[in-house]
Amino acid sequence: MRRSPKLLKYIQDVGQITAATLLGTTMIASSVVAGGLVGLAISFRNLPDVRVLRNYVPSETSYIYDIKGTLLYSLHDEANREVVDLNEISPHLKRAVLGIEDSYFYSHNGINPSSVGRAVLANFQAGSTVEGGSTVTMQLVKNLFLTPERAISRKVAEAVLALRLEQIFAKDEILEMYLNQVYWGHNNYGVETAAQTYFNKSAKDLNLAESAVMAGLIQAPENYSPFVNYEFTKQRQATVLSRMRQLGWITAEEETAARNQPLMIGEIKSFRSSIAPYVTEAAVQELKEKFGNESVLKGGMRVQTTVDLNLQRIAEETVSRNHAALRQRGLYADQMALVAVDPRTHFVKAMVGGVDHTTSQFNRAIQAHRQPGSAFKPFVYYAGFASGRYTPDSLIADTPVSYPDGYEYYSPKNYDSTFMGNIPIRRALEVSRNVPAIRLGQAVGINQIIELCRTLGIKSPMEPVISLPLGAVDLTPMEMAGAYATFASNGWHSPPTFIVQVTDSSGNVILDNTPRPQLVLDPWAAAALNDVLQGVVTRGTGTAAQIGRPAAGKTGTTDAQRDIWFVGYVPQLATAIWVGNDNYSPLGVGATGGGYVAPVWRDFMQQALADEPVEGFRPPSDFVRP
Repeated sequence: MRRSPKLLKYIQDVGQITAATLLGTTMIASSVVAGGLVGLAISFRNLPDVRVLRNYVPSETSYIYDIKGTLLYSLHDEANREVVDLNEISPHLKRAVLGIEDSYFYSHNGINPSSVGRAVLANFQAGSTVEGGSTVTMQLVKNLFLTPERAISRKVAEAVLALRLEQIFAKDEILEMYLNQVYWGHNNYGVETAAQTYFNKSAKDLNLAESAVMAGLIQAPENYSPFVNYEFTKQRQATVLSRMRQLGWITAEEETAARNQPLMIGEIKSFRSSIAPYVTEAAVQELKEKFGNESVLKGGMRVQTTVDLNLQRIAEETVSRNHAALRQRGLYADQMALVAVDPRTHFVKAMVGGVDHTTSQFNRAIQAHRQPGSAFKPFVYYAGFASGRYTPDSLIADTPVSYPDGYEYYSPKNYDSTFMGNIPIRRALEVSRNVPAIRLGQAVGINQIIELCRTLGIKSPMEPVISLPLGAVDLTPMEMAGAYATFASNGWHSPPTFIVQVTDSSGNVILDNTPRPQLVLDPWAAAALNDVLQGVVTRGTGTAAQIGRPAAGKTGTTDAQRDIWFVGYVPQLATAIWVGNDNYSPLGVGATGGGYVAPVWRDFMQQALADEPVEGFRPPSDFVRP
């Protein structure tokens, strides 16, 4: 049906009058609400005190790095956030956010009654939400203080708190809090982590096109996310850019260029897995023991670990490759653990807690307590040297002996069930004779050996049984590596750690693990032990561990071949490797630390020391014998 020009004119006039009436009515109603806020504020005496925001510290993501600054892992509670100053945020982003959320931010006092009417009309005309009614200040107080329920009382409370907030804080302070607080989707709270997630760049480097995308996310982050629906993202970006052009904040040319600019989308980073999980889990455990769970998850810590990621990669590959090789050789072993400690600092340089973290998160390097077998004997021989009664050349009897043990007698035997008579202590340890170790343990005292272990940082329970010198105790690979590292340093000891330093997000140091070594062993006795343990590698049970430079170490094999070890060191690195089964089942006939684990140790150490200069151990003659 064809309408007359007069009828069309009438319809247009009615439409304009209706829109004007709607705008006027909305503005009047909003003004009435605003005028009554002062009175209503009296009834909101129980509202939160916004002054607490002067000391407000939002939860922040903590970051864990290797010793050279490579990011290993980030951890957080629900909120993945990194707080930044307002001047570290792109001007494009600040304009884009204010353009779509609160274009009169710098002229209102927390609430803007007229903006409600403008928003209603703008959204009505556009057929979608192109402008918000709540101010940035109101959104901030809602996020910080109020529940998300849609109720008039909450809306009034929101307005009252916004007025109070604007009386206390400057506009830039409010905008900074808002941009660091607001939710941007995919567990990103605050602009910095969001920028890193969506565009792999810092918030300060966002261009206009990227800023428009970011600003458009605030209203419905998951709906407009480029990871969810790129088409919706581009539509929303166009809305933000159009609004900025209408405000005169960008030119038509800038709008067109931003719309047409390709977006290089990043990747979701919240709850991303660690690239060195055994290490970061151990570091987190150490942090939680020091600071508590809440501080670690929400405190924005910057954690520098002791681990060198390159060395860690070598360790992981060594374990994986050699585990497969050992299985091919017929060894029934399902697990392996490796710990490498720098004797000069007692920093853990690499740690592998199992063959595959994805199939088992149990960290055998620090959680598995297994018998070390003959790898325990160096503690006994050190105690003998430190007593002043023995030297490496002292003779000790490798002959049958029995000791009362409760209602029975304990008669130790050697691995080959033979005896060698009187032999030098040096030889007894090189070829790992059991009977001389038991005899020496009785001579120096079992309790004295336990006390030595405590001095070396071993905390696992130990009973003063006669067979202790043969490794009748459950220890972790970490304890073994840390103790041997003290031998390697001629008796200087620091508590082993995974953490060098921790700072807060502002760079203030809150934990400094700079090594403060103490001399806990007799230097001559330590040097004498180092001298003997070099013989284990050159001509004893550990010849498969030879690496073409001075090295000391000890093999370990338990009864029934349930655990096999090699623990060895050079002056720059001490490494313990354990092989076994989680269910304690035997590894197979003929399984020994010297035959199966020493070659794995050699494989790792040759790679780990490729760029390290060759260093020798100081001889006992450099020190005064006790």
